[in-house]
Amino acid sequence: MARLEVNRSGELEVFVRVIESGGFSAAARAVGMTPSAVSKLVARLEQRLGTRLVNRSTRQLQLTPEGCVFYERGVRILADLEEAEHCASTHTAPRGRLRVNANVPFGHHFLLPLAPAFLASHPDVTLDIVLTDEVIDILEQRTDIAVRAGPMKDSNLVARKLGGTRMLIVGAPSYLARHDMPTTPQELEHHNRLGANYARAQPGWPLRHAGEDAVLPINGNAQASDGEALRQLALAGLGLARLAAFQVREDLAAGRLLPVLEHCNPGDIEEVHAVYVGQGGYLPLRVRAFLDFLVQTVDLDKH
Repeated sequence: MARLEVNRSGELEVFVRVIESGGFSAAARAVGMTPSAVSKLVARLEQRLGTRLVNRSTRQLQLTPEGCVFYERGVRILADLEEAEHCASTHTAPRGRLRVNANVPFGHHFLLPLAPAFLASHPDVTLDIVLTDEVIDILEQRTDIAVRAGPMKDSNLVARKLGGTRMLIVGAPSYLARHDMPTTPQELEHHNRLGANYARAQPGWPLRHAGEDAVLPINGNAQASDGEALRQLALAGLGLARLAAFQVREDLAAGRLLPVLEHCNPGDIEEVHAVYVGQGGYLPLRVRAFLDFLVQTVDLDKH
């Protein structure tokens, strides 16, 4: 087959997506092809190059040494190609639909309030925002960027840290008037401790008292699917909740919530990251613009 008859940039883009997504099926969902079509494309690419690029097994793909070189150089080529197209085009501004997934507290306190400023600066971008405290599959949900709180698991995703936030146990004055303010972790055992019912929720509340660390199990008579719902239950006086400091900053200042057992707070920090698919810097301009915007405008440390 003559070289001019081969869409080499298209082949390269699919191959890079296969490696970064970890398989044919995930890559197929991302590029709108069938898994068999993606597999055949990679096979044709290997045949044309005269070398094996990936070793296939039932569970995973593993790059060969030749595949590693081809992938690394391919990522750079695609990035250069995209930049060249932007430079040659009269439409150099970010454009298109940008699908963003975020946990509910971050969405309410940062993402939604900041969205107007981003869209004012990038009028050709359309934001598609989904808020959930469940960890989603980015490729399956066709998501460009996901904001996640807590420890990062090993994956093929790239992460940019947005900051970290302290965790606080809080309660409404009405609840504490009925049940008294606890002064030790032992007294906390008799309080209604509200918890979350999503998969990444911690099994208990870490505490430090008299130089010893412990985790107090959650025993409340209500659970919620996201952090903002827990905040509302706490504001209603149902029980105590352990929430991110940025969630309750205004409530604490207004006296709607009170800190509980701060002298037993272990000082743990929950980190927040923006995660995305795009090793090697190959990113659509709209994705890169929004990542930079988040890094520049989100300041969790002040909350």
